[in-house]
Amino acid sequence: MEQASLTLEQVKPGDRLPELAIDVGVTDVVLGALASRDWRPMHHDKDFAIERNGTRHIFVNTPHNAAYFERYITDWTGPRGRLGRIQFRMKDSVFPGDRMVFHGEVKDVARDETGCGWAELSLRLTVGEKTTTECSARVALPTAEDDNPWRRKGAEWRP
Repeated sequence: MEQASLTLEQVKPGDRLPELAIDVGVTDVVLGALASRDWRPMHHDKDFAIERNGTRHIFVNTPHNAAYFERYITDWTGPRGRLGRIQFRMKDSVFPGDRMVFHGEVKDVARDETGCGWAELSLRLTVGEKTTTECSARVALPTAEDDNPWRRKGAEWRP
């Protein structure tokens, strides 16, 4: 049985996405680097990270940070939500022992000239009181129960 997906009519500017909290461990950081084939030692060697980079521990790499945002967005949309664009600015690192909390708000909703429904999102990742990453995203949402943005190809897909 397929999980329910949000439709465009269920979303409006000003809606807040539910927060998502994730506790980060050493294994999470290392596996994220491994999955993205990032062999740089600051993502798996604590001594290197501290002595050479001057950080307090190993830290989450850029592709892993992006993957967390993608998960946050698609957890909210359901399986028919299709990420069109994502742009983020990392302002600080995320380390083992940190509790990441994702926050989001719908900034705009619209249909493009092909009829595809879009939600523009403003997102941020915090650790404690500090915002570590700011993000904007554009995600396609079904316009009706029988619509699926994943079926759009070619000229019908304009992220």
